[in-house]
Amino acid sequence: VPALTEMLFTIGAGPQVIAVSSYDEFPRAVEALPRVGALLDPDVERILSLQPDLVLTYGSQNELEVQLARAGIRVFSYRHQGGVPGVLQSVRDLGAATGHAAEAEREARNIQAQLDAVQDRVRPYPRPRTLLVFSRQPQSLQQMYVSGGVGFLDDILRIAGGTNVFGDVQRESVQPSHETLIVRAPEAIVEIHATGMMAAADLDRERSVWATLASIPAVRGDRVHFLVGSYLVVPGPRMGLAAEALARALHPAAFK
Repeated sequence: VPALTEMLFTIGAGPQVIAVSSYDEFPRAVEALPRVGALLDPDVERILSLQPDLVLTYGSQNELEVQLARAGIRVFSYRHQGGVPGVLQSVRDLGAATGHAAEAEREARNIQAQLDAVQDRVRPYPRPRTLLVFSRQPQSLQQMYVSGGVGFLDDILRIAGGTNVFGDVQRESVQPSHETLIVRAPEAIVEIHATGMMAAADLDRERSVWATLASIPAVRGDRVHFLVGSYLVVPGPRMGLAAEALARALHPAAFK
């Protein structure tokens, strides 16, 4: 889980990390470490060959956890939930599991302070009704997934000074129809894309596809924003950076 890897290095447990998943990219130190598969394809044989004391798994990897238990290897089973408070609790739990409780507590407080600073900065400004998009089909508004009213993305949007137009939907993600988008009438649209998912040259072309829904206030008022970076979609130590990026898009005047 890339978010957990970031947490480990942030709380000072980086030197204890002996292998990472196929999708870990941050921090740079992970580039030199062995890869042992990911959520759907863990390389159990290789994991066992490294003789770890502790393996971090995702909560749905039941078969892997059973195999590790049979080998006498301790497991930290993680499942992201609870938005920003859940992320901060995971930092603390990981600190306790790796012998870095004090460092983890400091890091959790530091992340919260960063988020509070962003929230304080945008507090005087009106909160635009915002659509937060995290996935859609390229060059199309089909297969779109947006943030619902549950989870860390909804929390980050709120901290950044936006009001989620789907905040009343108690799910982490929503797949809205075009008709629903028109009815919800967002005043701002923010699309977030992980690094490597979209080239800079594609941004203007992708922005233009929103013209098909020109009746939406955000489109009509030219308030469609694109943010690119893996940190935007990882529920980990860089949430403060993500909140600031969203805040700068929604409230540029607050950062002049």
